[in-house]
Amino acid sequence: MSIRHFSFVVIALAVFAAGCSDSPATPTSPSSGGGSLALTSEQISGTWTLAAIQLAGQAAQSAPAGATYTLSFIDGRLSTRADCNTCNGAFTLSGTTLNAGPALACTRAACPTMAFESAYTGILAGEHTVSLVGGTLTLSSARGSLSFAR
Repeated sequence: MSIRHFSFVVIALAVFAAGCSDSPATPTSPSSGGGSLALTSEQISGTWTLAAIQLAGQAAQSAPAGATYTLSFIDGRLSTRADCNTCNGAFTLSGTTLNAGPALACTRAACPTMAFESAYTGILAGEHTVSLVGGTLTLSSARGSLSFAR
C-alpha cells in the first residue's frame, strides 16, 4: 500500500469516527432539557461582567484595566455600563437569537477607553447568536463576539 493511499485511509477513518461521536458538536445550556440550545429570559436575567471581546477577524482581548463593563437584562430591557458611559434599550430573545435594540441610548462622556468602548457598543447593538455554557454568556455576530461571566 502506498503512503498516499494509507494517508487517505487514515484520514477517512478519522472523519468517519468523528461523525459517529455521541457528544454534541455544539455546547448546550446546563439547564436546557433534551439538548435544546434555546434560552429563556430567566436564564440570562441579571448582571454579567465582560470577560472578553473579539472583533471579527481579530484576537480576543479583555476589558482595559480599571474599566468596568457590565451587561444587565431585566424585564425585557438591557442596560450596560461601558467604562464611564451607560447604554439602555430593549432586547428580545427567541431561541438562540438575541436582538439588542433596535437602538441603544448611550451617554457620550469622553472616557479614557473610548476606542475599546466604541468596539464594545458596536458589537453589542443588533442581532446575535447567544449561548450560555456554564457561567459564560456569549453574544456572537458578524461584527464579533462578547463573552460575559457572572
